[in-house]
Amino acid sequence: MSGGWNTIESDAGVFTYLLQALGTKDVQFEELVSLDADSIRQLSPVYGVIFLFKYPTGEPRTNTPKDGSLDFEAGENMFFAAQTIQNACGTQALLSVLLNKDNEINIGEQLREFKEFTGAFPADLRGEALSNSELIRDAHNSFARSSPFIDETQRAATEDDDVYHFIAYTPLNGTLYELDGLQPAPISHGACTPDEFPDKVIPVLQRRIERYPIHEIRFNLIAMVRDLRIRAREFGDMDMIEREEQKRLGWQWENSLRKHNFVGLVGELMKGVVKSKLDEGEDAYKAWIEEAKGKTRKRVEERSKRGQAVDEMDT
Repeated sequence: MSGGWNTIESDAGVFTYLLQALGTKDVQFEELVSLDADSIRQLSPVYGVIFLFKYPTGEPRTNTPKDGSLDFEAGENMFFAAQTIQNACGTQALLSVLLNKDNEINIGEQLREFKEFTGAFPADLRGEALSNSELIRDAHNSFARSSPFIDETQRAATEDDDVYHFIAYTPLNGTLYELDGLQPAPISHGACTPDEFPDKVIPVLQRRIERYPIHEIRFNLIAMVRDLRIRAREFGDMDMIEREEQKRLGWQWENSLRKHNFVGLVGELMKGVVKSKLDEGEDAYKAWIEEAKGKTRKRVEERSKRGQAVDEMDT
């Protein structure tokens, strides 16, 4: 493989424009802020959801899921790929929904060719093919912020890192499937039609969340849906069209910021501030430094009183 994979953010704007970069048309992602079936149903048609959670690295790996059952035969009738490389799980979860809905979604010529090429592969070879696809890897990495300090494509996770993982849920062939590239096969959660998907997937997600300590709130859920502007045009809802267009302008701006690293800019600004203080004279410069130290000590004391951990940047 010619390059690695960076981490990407679980964000509806990131995933929507990742779909676009892959050549898919008339599809987007929407963030779900509550676990209720009506929130999903209102976005209909919903092709599937992608769930982000903290991966329990301390637990032993098993081939028996805690919920649902492995369906080894399902892989012959759907796209399911093993995750073979670090950091690829976000895009892999996206493709787990997208490539299984190609009869409903215009996935584009290149992804269609990729699916046809890997159609007869076992899950591990599909994963290797996905990891080595320049189209998919370049689209994925285009949303990652470059860093002058750490190469995320080469850095291995350590015990001190919080490791997060993406998985997909989608109704397919009359069954609700959980598609997780770290599992040996798709996981069946029972019979499910597309209309039943909102009601069937919520209990599955709730059971997964309930396995975590009550204070754990770091979860994220986004839904793959038809472009909401299409429905707005069908109903002549000009206000909704305007809101959706403004939302996409916001996504574009946020994505442009994600792709840039501002360390150099901050460094130059700091140099300029220090130079301006030095130009005022050594006494003024020392007074400025002492004032800054005093403010830092005050913030540390205030946080300590509140029982908060001291931010590393403040010490």
